Amino acid sequence: MGGSLVTDRPALAAQAERLLGRRLCAGDESALGEVYDQFGSFVFGLALRVIGDRAAAEDVAQDVFVGLWERPERFDPDRGSLRAYLGTLTHRRSVDLIRREEARRRRETKTAAEPRAERRSDDDALARVASDEVRHAVASLPPAQREAVELAYFRGHTYRQVATALGIPEGTAKSRLRLALARVSELLTPDLSEQWA
Repeated sequence: MGGSLVTDRPALAAQAERLLGRRLCAGDESALGEVYDQFGSFVFGLALRVIGDRAAAEDVAQDVFVGLWERPERFDPDRGSLRAYLGTLTHRRSVDLIRREEARRRRETKTAAEPRAERRSDDDALARVASDEVRHAVASLPPAQREAVELAYFRGHTYRQVATALGIPEGTAKSRLRLALARVSELLTPDLSEQWA
């Protein structure tokens, strides 16, 4: 009698899984809860072993159970156990996630490398043009304003140091710098508006 019980266990398990599958197909939420209670830790553990990241493994486990709930008819008890079916789904989705992440990283690496080189050369060219235009605009300033700007912006002096170097009051140094910057701005603005027209 004991031998018949042992041999009947796989048949009973298959029958229970068929019944569970029918309940899932019928939309029985308690059936999904039973499946999750029975196989949740198995699915999560397998996903974690494949992916190596807890949050991603949780996402995969959730995805597996949502997929089972949405398409319970895909489980065929004649083809294998529910555990095997869930294990196969978990493994596939984990591998898919790893592949997507690797592809995303490769794309990011590729796009990050290529545009930087182009941007750098474009930025360098624009900086040279802008620098030449600024120097030309500064050169056209009256001598007193040009001296103040050269000291402040090309040699890094503060307005106080500009005043001391030129032997003028600080207020006068500020005024010269303000007037000079306004004039440079006027000289450069038409060029910029033409570029964007």
